[in-house]
Amino acid sequence: MYSLKTLTFTLVSCLIFVVVNAQEAANDQDDTLSLTEGSIDNQFEYVIQKSNDYQDYKVVKKTWLYTLKSHTIDSLKAIQKNLLDTQAIVNNQATEITSLKSNLSETKSTLTDTNEEKDNMALFGLQMSKSNYNVLMWSIIGALFALLLFFIYKFRNSNSVTKLAKVTLVETEEEFEEHRRTALEREQKVRRQLQDEINKQKTTK
Repeated sequence: MYSLKTLTFTLVSCLIFVVVNAQEAANDQDDTLSLTEGSIDNQFEYVIQKSNDYQDYKVVKKTWLYTLKSHTIDSLKAIQKNLLDTQAIVNNQATEITSLKSNLSETKSTLTDTNEEKDNMALFGLQMSKSNYNVLMWSIIGALFALLLFFIYKFRNSNSVTKLAKVTLVETEEEFEEHRRTALEREQKVRRQLQDEINKQKTTK
């Protein structure tokens, strides 16, 4: 008899401990969700969890929907701005790369013409040997080529950022549209349910 009481007490204590921990975990999760901060996904989760239940549906406050809509639009605008800024950077770098390619081509042409001239030649009013002149010109070409590689790298990196921003924008727009459609369907269903209940009440009277 004593062992049975002890076992029962132990089981009840464990059950209470599990229930309390589960409640605290749920409260902690609720505390991390907010409609005014955090990601758009967390804000949608906040609205879903905090909305009132009506049968199999959720009754969402209009003010929450408007706030959620405003935050989503702000996020889309920020992404679009970043996309435009990135595109401007890409365009500038593409122009610089084109200019560098043109300069590199002109330098190679000048070097070819110079190799056909005499060993001693003047550059900016200074006389130098052909070998020194070649070293100088190839150094310039090397520097221009290094700059070209650098800008090509920056261009490709910016292009990757642009693609990522476009993908993020499309995903965000699709997510917003899906949530908006779902919320609208839920609101319409709830309104129909409420109207049916009102009609039933009128009929019973």
